[in-house]
Amino acid sequence: MEITSGETVRSPASDEVNRPQDESDNAGQRLLERALARENLKRAWKRVKANRGAAGVDGLDIEQTAEALLTQWPVICEQLLSGVYRPSPVRRVVIPKPDGGERELGIPTVTDRLIQQALLQVLQPLLDPTFSEHSYGFRPGRCAQDAVLAAQRYVSSGRKVVVDVDLEKFFDRVDHDILIDRLRKRIADRAVIRLVRAYLDAGTLINGVIEKSRCGAPQGGPLSPLLANVLLDEVDRELEHRGHCFVRYADDANVYVRSHKAGQRVMILLRRLYEKLHLSVNESKSAVASAFGRKFLGYAFWCARDEVKRAVSQKAQKQFKQRIRQFTRRSCGRSLQQVVDLLRPYLLGWKAYFKLSQTPGVWRELDKWMRHRLRAIQLKQWKRGTTTYRELRALGASKEVAQKVACNTRRWWDNSRWALNWVLNLAWFDRLGLPRLS
Repeated sequence: MEITSGETVRSPASDEVNRPQDESDNAGQRLLERALARENLKRAWKRVKANRGAAGVDGLDIEQTAEALLTQWPVICEQLLSGVYRPSPVRRVVIPKPDGGERELGIPTVTDRLIQQALLQVLQPLLDPTFSEHSYGFRPGRCAQDAVLAAQRYVSSGRKVVVDVDLEKFFDRVDHDILIDRLRKRIADRAVIRLVRAYLDAGTLINGVIEKSRCGAPQGGPLSPLLANVLLDEVDRELEHRGHCFVRYADDANVYVRSHKAGQRVMILLRRLYEKLHLSVNESKSAVASAFGRKFLGYAFWCARDEVKRAVSQKAQKQFKQRIRQFTRRSCGRSLQQVVDLLRPYLLGWKAYFKLSQTPGVWRELDKWMRHRLRAIQLKQWKRGTTTYRELRALGASKEVAQKVACNTRRWWDNSRWALNWVLNLAWFDRLGLPRLS
């Protein structure tokens, strides 16, 4: 997803929060000129192109935008520098959530994504060092796994009660005035502030009508995560001032305490802090509970011999199975090789994300279940008993096994459980290019 990272490198952290606007080494002057410099734009375009996002309200994809900018960019650049540029409204896209809900994305035009990415590459090195060390979301050199490891350390230290806070429709409810005020305290370039405000006020195109709002920072643009960190850093600093152990990733924050009573006090504090920012806590997803009963970024914690370990959460496993079922429907009309080719990028990504899991047995069971489904696909595609017998014998099956399976070719799931497991084994799947989970 294109909003997750910029082109900057990680900078040393700083405790500085609000820099005086007249300070010479501040975010500085002429930031917009730096953002529109040729080399910075080339890097920004490379990033936007690599993310392969969808077209915005103008209907232009990456290639079409590149062609259009050959003649239009000088005019756009002049408008940006003079302060009269007006971004296009974002295109609203609704995508389903795994839990059955919906998430709204706002897709800017490719041109606006280019400008935002160029601005991000200039702002992030200046703003990121001012953020709390407890913040991990959408920051250079940091990732979700780092947040999970930090949370594990807190639980291992004896803080086994978590204040799990989720903000209700955070990106839809960001107050523009509050955000711009917090941004002004960090950077002094008025041209950049004006342009950021223009992007916040661009609105959303819904059924041909532009709907504008004084709140919201639509997900889908490169700048949105950085602006979210600017806004939420205020809460992070207050928690640090009070000496709390916490981890925040975007709008998900977990505070680890030693007792349920302490957790309730922290929850009251967080509600008050978020209310100052005109944000609401999602009461249905937030709670004060045992750290072993809550998931965080897809992970869960469990205890073995007084040692806190990491595991793939039950919800993440359920989502994994739902996705695998979609790929491995026996009526999909694809060859087994095609199914494996579709599975491969998803499995590699899932395996890379959950590489910190310390439950090898879970991985083995998921791997076994997935290969079971693939064997059932192969058995169905062989169709006739004679074909099944011939193919099994060619793969090295004994006459007894080949005959038994061939006589019950319609029992794809049962046959693939016991008989084919010995023939269509791990080595056979390796030849197809299927990654191993365990």
